[in-house]
Amino acid sequence: MVNYDEIDFSPLTALTDGEVITHSRVRDITLPSGKVLALITLDNGRDHTRPNTLGPATLTELAATLTTLATRAASGEIHAIGITGKQYILAAGADLSDISRVGSKDNARLIAQLGHKVLGMLGDLGVPSFAFVNGLALGGGLEIALNSTYRTVDASAAAIALPEVFLGIIPGWGGAYLLPNLIGIENALEVVISNPLKQNRMLKPQQAFDYGIFDAIFPAATYLESSLAWADGVLTGAVKVERKNEPGKLERLTKWPIAVKMARGMLESKIGTIPRSPYAALELLDKAKSGTKAEGFAREDEALADLVTGDQFAASMYAFDLVQKRAKRPVGAPDKTLAKKVTKVGIIGAGLMASQFALLFVRKLQVPVLITDLDQARVDKGVAYIHEEIGKLEAKGRLDTDAANRLRALVTGTTDKSLYADCDFVIEAVFEEVGVKQAVFGEIEKIVADDAILATNTSSLSVEEIGSKLEHPERLVGFHFFNPVAVMPLIEIVKTHHTTDAALSTAFVVAKGLGKNAVLTADAPGFVVNRLLAKVMGEAARAVYDGTPVAEVERAFAPLGLPMGPFQLIDLVGWKVAAHVQDTMVHAFPDRFYANENFHQLAELSEVVEKDKGGRVTGFTKAAEKALKGNVGTSPASADTILRRVQDGLATEIKLMLDAGVVPEVEDIDLCLILGAGWPFIDGGASPYLDREGASERAFGDTFHHPVIRGVDA
Repeated sequence: MVNYDEIDFSPLTALTDGEVITHSRVRDITLPSGKVLALITLDNGRDHTRPNTLGPATLTELAATLTTLATRAASGEIHAIGITGKQYILAAGADLSDISRVGSKDNARLIAQLGHKVLGMLGDLGVPSFAFVNGLALGGGLEIALNSTYRTVDASAAAIALPEVFLGIIPGWGGAYLLPNLIGIENALEVVISNPLKQNRMLKPQQAFDYGIFDAIFPAATYLESSLAWADGVLTGAVKVERKNEPGKLERLTKWPIAVKMARGMLESKIGTIPRSPYAALELLDKAKSGTKAEGFAREDEALADLVTGDQFAASMYAFDLVQKRAKRPVGAPDKTLAKKVTKVGIIGAGLMASQFALLFVRKLQVPVLITDLDQARVDKGVAYIHEEIGKLEAKGRLDTDAANRLRALVTGTTDKSLYADCDFVIEAVFEEVGVKQAVFGEIEKIVADDAILATNTSSLSVEEIGSKLEHPERLVGFHFFNPVAVMPLIEIVKTHHTTDAALSTAFVVAKGLGKNAVLTADAPGFVVNRLLAKVMGEAARAVYDGTPVAEVERAFAPLGLPMGPFQLIDLVGWKVAAHVQDTMVHAFPDRFYANENFHQLAELSEVVEKDKGGRVTGFTKAAEKALKGNVGTSPASADTILRRVQDGLATEIKLMLDAGVVPEVEDIDLCLILGAGWPFIDGGASPYLDREGASERAFGDTFHHPVIRGVDA
């Protein structure tokens, strides 16, 4: 097996340039029993907005610290070692900027091996080690705890997770071996694979404790004091640590292979077989049921080296940078000091979308929210829905009673539109038809103050046309949410030729207040996300209406890696909405987009497609087949033909959008697709994928990125 002490890690020195080093500061603490615990505090000297990370220099310093402490332990000077973090944060894992510039597969392997060497020391110090997880612990941060002998967690810690699979890699510093052997295969599958694939879901401290990741959980007010007292009890034998979720022999022989087999089937059904990291993680978890820790760590070394140097991780790092940096500093957003202060929000409509808006606005902005509709019954239904959703949050413990009552009191509903008079920000959620939107805004404009901002949630209509009958069209801005409103992180903010910087600035500030990422787009048909999804859905529809079976079309789209197939997507957004979007795009660009009367026929049915247990579309319902009878061609297309059509069509459309200035740069299109359409990190959005697949070259004779975003050659 690998002897980490004999490895030359000097090639990693080049990766330390610019590293913000997280230092390992040590102080001795005499416990009540008289035993001495040497406590390491990880601290990079920055505030909580710059978490501790674990780059090569950080790990090298930690190794030196642990070596010194091991010597002290051997002499009997200390009886235990603890490790904790600066306020609110243990560590956010490896420094990804280091990993993304490894330069070779050998260097990637060295990073994995260095992490294993250093964190592995925590379990081999000659005395017990205690991880006191006082805050955020992601990836390598959590692996610090897993490599320690015992673990406690602060009940207020922000998040606990192994998010590596979300980024196209695997937990590579012990997590894939240690976790399943600590909490069992089913829980480990949830933490390592399922949660990262659910939009990178994190664990709350109580959940992590319930899984068995931690041995004890203590409230924030007395966290370190309680943890030290608990550690003293462990050292003296007064506290017995029981780990009920540790897998026994029977689980390893029976439950383990069954759970892995079921997980593999789930992955194939949900995401197909293109993403590499979930399957690599699954393989590691499977093999963790037997063998030594050294063997488990060696497998992680090879898997991490392989994935880090691949195209999917390179694309993931591009996507990660977009989401972490570009999304937080929206290109084209005016100075936030120009924004109007929003003290009351008006929402035109009381249907499901309007009610979702109201719930989000009242929760995040905590200002009065007014909803209106044509009759009191609709208004009452909307208000009741909002109150019910607040009640659910209260029942789950996410709101206390006082907060829930306060939010309910802030939401009012009426048919009297004169109450919009003191609203600073009014958004419509009415039928997707220009005349309807013009009418409601025309009525509201006469009521609200001259500087009140008007926002339309249109998904594809011209914002300028909607505002064309307003006396002050400069106050109108597009504010396009994605469904479900509470979950999807993107808002497309649409600027017309008239929109003022004050209106635009207000929209960006409100979006940030709602916890959303905003991207500025020009007033073009479909804006960004719906325009490109219309291309995807249109090509799928073309193939089916030419005679290709639905299930074969769905399979043809699998290499795109989207979270759902085209017909599953259409079914989610609604067939009437999809038909409307396709008509809008065909009207704007008849030579490039596809629509078919079949869309409208199918939109009249209550159920159009049949699905398997994983939600994947398997075919049309009998009612849909009957409606289509005689309207479908007899020229089915091959999977390769369908995929190439959509790839080339997307590349063409993105290039045209950039040429027309719909967004400033291709990075904004990728950001929109990642946040608004769930385009996978492993593709990096659409443009790196289209470059790698040759579609950009075929469509316009060049690539979007120079050089093309690719992994490192081994």
